[in-house]
Amino acid sequence: MNSLLQPQIILLREGTDTSQGKGQLLSNINACIAIADTIRTTLGPRGMDKLIVDSKGKVTISNDGATILKLLDIVHPAGKVLVDIARSQDAEVGDGTTSVSLFAAELLKEVKSYIEEGVSPQVIIKGFRKASQLAINKVKEMAVPIEKNNPTEFREILEKCASTALSSKLVHSQKDFFKKMVVDAVLSLDQDELNERMIGIKKIPGGAMQDSLLIEGVAFKKTFSYAGFEQQPKSFKNPKILSLNVELELKAERDNAEVRVEKVKEYQAIVDAEWKIIYDKLEKIVATGAKIVLSRLPIGDLATQYFADRDIFCAGRVLNEDLGRVIKAVGGQVQSSVNDIKPEHLGTCDYFEERQIGGERFNIFQGCPNAKTCTLILRGGAEQFIEEVERSLHDAIMVVRRAIKSKTIVAGGGATEMELSRYLREYSRTIEGKQQLIIAAFAKALEVIPRQIADNAGFDATDILNKLRQKHATDGNQWYGVDINSESISNNYDNFVWEPALVKINILSASTEAANLILSVDETVRNPQSEKPDAAANARARGAMMASRGRGVTRR
Repeated sequence: MNSLLQPQIILLREGTDTSQGKGQLLSNINACIAIADTIRTTLGPRGMDKLIVDSKGKVTISNDGATILKLLDIVHPAGKVLVDIARSQDAEVGDGTTSVSLFAAELLKEVKSYIEEGVSPQVIIKGFRKASQLAINKVKEMAVPIEKNNPTEFREILEKCASTALSSKLVHSQKDFFKKMVVDAVLSLDQDELNERMIGIKKIPGGAMQDSLLIEGVAFKKTFSYAGFEQQPKSFKNPKILSLNVELELKAERDNAEVRVEKVKEYQAIVDAEWKIIYDKLEKIVATGAKIVLSRLPIGDLATQYFADRDIFCAGRVLNEDLGRVIKAVGGQVQSSVNDIKPEHLGTCDYFEERQIGGERFNIFQGCPNAKTCTLILRGGAEQFIEEVERSLHDAIMVVRRAIKSKTIVAGGGATEMELSRYLREYSRTIEGKQQLIIAAFAKALEVIPRQIADNAGFDATDILNKLRQKHATDGNQWYGVDINSESISNNYDNFVWEPALVKINILSASTEAANLILSVDETVRNPQSEKPDAAANARARGAMMASRGRGVTRR
């Protein structure tokens, strides 16, 4: 009787949605499978592109998994996990963003039936972790080391890795042209740091893809200039370069400034003092012997004409990123004052010129003594196309960079996944219990990569997979994968379809962790207030009101 009179306990705000148990877990799995289905057709050399229009009407055409998932603006809490692993794969390795999301969803799809039958998610998680570790160790065992002893062979290997990364992109028809550009760009960097940010990428609409060029040095777009700029010289040999963080223009008085004077002479003295300050700065800059003056801050019309009269080139409002790369290339340091500038504070290069490229003018520094940087200038018809070329080259640059760092490669085209699948399937037969089923499910999920590559190319995926299983079942055929050109299978290592081993290792570890994370969630608590678009705005408005009251606003 007493139990019937127990008061109801309310823990959560009214309207809060709580979903838990097996149904919630299956719902999360279905969401991840649905997300993977949207990018499934982009995988491989014959993958299709997606056209995405955002809320502002901006059009993006891409087949890069991370880019597509980011633009889709996914709101499902579990589905966001796939977006995060695609982003991390892009940041860490650069390639394999579609594969990592696809494989994670396939793992969940394979164990969905076990969840429905009542198998504990913790048993599946344990099996996945074991299978993932076995697969990663097998990749390390299979990987072929890269030798740096022969520079020519080393370069060829890097070009093959870049070619494989570009083969699935929009620029695959020009991959022979771009692979050389990518490898040259990466090899021009400091080989210890390999900082990809030191590769500048500038986009100029117009022209053909083949008009793209690599500048071994720094190039940046002509900045805003004043009258007198055209009188300045536009090329120098062995110039001294001064980089500043100083404003070189007359400042207008502020609206609320007040200067009390009794005589006209006093006002003239104030004006003369302002002119004297800027002329002193300009004289000190000229005295350094610099022929090129760059500044992050504006260089006004007075300074521009002053420099033009003395055959000095100047550019103001230079972007931080561009000025940083100039310093890295030509040497010297950014000066925040024009006082006490010494020769060691200046940089130099063999040749400087301002050149017209397409519809834009570029300032180009070549033959830099500390050149650990370069600039890619991309050309193309449509703006969306050039943006996709930039994303494609970024992926290829990251792959080449990782190949140099990790020093090991494996075959692509589904060859490595098929060998891992065979290895895990054989291993699963040596153990007993539920773990056998889980590791076998992991092995089957690995086949999604070659199957999808074949599907997207229009081949009979079942036939291709049967051939691959038969080949991998015999010794010495571990590198057999899907051959797009012959519509069959071939030894992809001999065909130079190479990828850094790190790409595969990262896919295996990230996908497994993502799948385990989703399997470990059995309840979702969702506050409907947080989903209303005005909720955040209202919260900020309330916060602003409270803050203003705290500052002593008079209340009536």
